[in-house]
Amino acid sequence: MTTETPVTIQLFVTCMIDAIHPDAGMAVVDVLERHGCRVEFPDAQTCCGQPAFNGGFWADARAMARHTLDVFDATEGPIIIPAASCADMVIHHYPALFAGDDEYAAKAERVAARVFEFTQFLVDELGVTDAHAVGSGKIAYHASCHGLRNLDIYRQPKTLLENIDGAETVELPAETECCGFGGLFAVKMSDISGAMLAKKLENIEASGADTVVATDFSCLLHIGGGLKKQGSAVQVKYIAEVLRPTAEEDADA
Repeated sequence: MTTETPVTIQLFVTCMIDAIHPDAGMAVVDVLERHGCRVEFPDAQTCCGQPAFNGGFWADARAMARHTLDVFDATEGPIIIPAASCADMVIHHYPALFAGDDEYAAKAERVAARVFEFTQFLVDELGVTDAHAVGSGKIAYHASCHGLRNLDIYRQPKTLLENIDGAETVELPAETECCGFGGLFAVKMSDISGAMLAKKLENIEASGADTVVATDFSCLLHIGGGLKKQGSAVQVKYIAEVLRPTAEEDADA
C-alpha cells in the first residue's frame, strides 16, 4: 500500500467506460484500492456534457453540468476521472459555462479543484511510480490529445508503464499525434479522421507492440476498431487494465 490511512475518493466513471467497457472502470477501482484508496461511486452521476458542449449545444451541456456539479459538490475527497477529455471538461470548461452564475460558478470552481485524471492522481498525488503490476509482451503508449495538451499528462502514464514487471515498453512513432477520433470530429470530418487513424495504425504496426495503451478509452475505441478491421493481432487496453493487481497480489494486500 502507498498510504497508511485510506484516502476516500469519488469515481466519475465516464459514459464511454460505463456503457461500452465497464471492466476498465473496475480496473480503476482495483488499482486505487491496491494503493490505499477507499472508492465511492455516486450513483446519480451521468454524462459530464462534453459531447453537447463540443457540438455547440451549450444549454444542454449546462443542464448536464449542473447535475454533475450538484452530485459531486455534495461529496468529499478527490474526484478521479479515468478520461482526460472528461477531466478537462470539468476543470476548464465548467467555469466558462457558468460565468455570471454565482451559485454554479462557485460550485464549478470547488469541484474543478478536486478533479484529477486517473494516472495524474496516482503519480502526482499518491506518489505511485511503480504500481507493482505484472505483464508480458511489448506495450506502446498513445498519448491522448486532451491529456497531453490540456492537462500535461504524459510523464505519469509513461512512468507507470515502464515499471510493469515482465513487460517491455516500445516507442510508438508519432505517439503524441492525434488518432483522429476527437469525439464529434470523427463524425463530422470522417474522411480526415479516417486518414489520421490510418497513419496511427501504420505507426502502431511499425512499433512492434503487442498492446497499445492509452488513458482515454475513446481513443482506444477508435484505434481498436481500426486494428480489428484490418485483421491486426495488436490489442488495445485502458491503462488501468495493465496496472491492476493479480489475484495473488490481491490476496497478499
